[in-house]
Amino acid sequence: MKYDLIIIGAGASGLMAANIAIMRGLKTLVIEKNEKAGKKLYITGKGRCNFTNASDRDTLIENICTNSSFMYSSLNAFSNYDVIDFFENNGLKSKTERGNRVFPASDRSSDVIKTLLKGIPSGNILYNKKVTDVIIKDGSVTGVKCLNESYLSDNVIVATGGLSYPSTGSDGDGYEFAKKAGHKVNPCTPGLVPFNIKEDLCRDLQGLTLKNISIIIENDGKNIYSDFGELIFTHFGVSGPIILSASSSVKPEVFKSRPKIHIDLKPALDDKTLDLRLLREFKENSNKDFINCLKKLLPAKLIPVIVRLSGIPGSKKANLITKEERYHLCRLLKDIELTVLTLRGFEEAVITRGGVDVKGLDPRTFESKTVKGLYFTGEVTDVDAMTGGYNLQIAWSSAYCAASSAADKKHS
Repeated sequence: MKYDLIIIGAGASGLMAANIAIMRGLKTLVIEKNEKAGKKLYITGKGRCNFTNASDRDTLIENICTNSSFMYSSLNAFSNYDVIDFFENNGLKSKTERGNRVFPASDRSSDVIKTLLKGIPSGNILYNKKVTDVIIKDGSVTGVKCLNESYLSDNVIVATGGLSYPSTGSDGDGYEFAKKAGHKVNPCTPGLVPFNIKEDLCRDLQGLTLKNISIIIENDGKNIYSDFGELIFTHFGVSGPIILSASSSVKPEVFKSRPKIHIDLKPALDDKTLDLRLLREFKENSNKDFINCLKKLLPAKLIPVIVRLSGIPGSKKANLITKEERYHLCRLLKDIELTVLTLRGFEEAVITRGGVDVKGLDPRTFESKTVKGLYFTGEVTDVDAMTGGYNLQIAWSSAYCAASSAADKKHS
């Protein structure tokens, strides 16, 4: 049997492409290596699935870290508002939360998957089948090969994802298909991922979340990144929204040179104001031990660590703390320095940075410029974004354009 379109991968991009193709009347086959669809979608947003962002287009583009200009055409063709309408029209109610993040009203990622599967007849998806090769003849795609059989089509969408969360089936096979087709594949690194930190204090603070703090990342004496928000200490280092964002905003090669993170615990207070605050605390608790004078300033778990780093004995009475000691304490609260050893691995990365070089793709259709009928969509391409629903928007928009292009060919 020959199909109008074959889609490799039943993740976000593949499922959306199938919906669009079937709505446009294409005989469509989705081939999925896993036993079920949407494995990565299921765990997205801690199981709640932040499936897009309701901000304006300029904000969407600003939050795309790599090759943002490549996405202009597809975001115009199938915008974040079109995505919200698509799901609403197919029975999935949504809600918008802080940062314009859009979630299913039920808070269940499974409902996003169910909605996508509702538009695809069960016979149009083959599970537990791994595509081993994309068949190319005379500069055009002609189908795909699995272990013991071939499936024919003049249009193939590679929607295999990247390398992040390999437990969901992401093993990089899409990159091999791209290389065989003559495409350049840019080096892949984990994105939106925590950091391994050199200093032991992270282990002491494991599980502690710091809110409303700021960070600066410094490399070779230059401040290269700053952010404000929430940070979480772990047994290996640091995580949390501002760390994940930093991992995708800073160039991957920077992390090879062990950059420094500077944490400001009190970004709302300048040095002078913070010093006056410390002075007031010490005067009000003049006969108390130093370690007992910081309860109003810091989380309990952080106090012994700060006392140790300050060099001031915890048992020293507050009224005996010198101006110089207070100055060094103030500096510490405004600048805890950590050394980044490495990024964590793909097992913990939300996305993959790198992938199929977009110079080899048509931005209006995501079709290969070298192989007719071959498309690459979603995370397999070298386009990535910040947290907040932006990466899934890339998946939806690219899928729409690829499936629409295949449909336009048939109906032209």
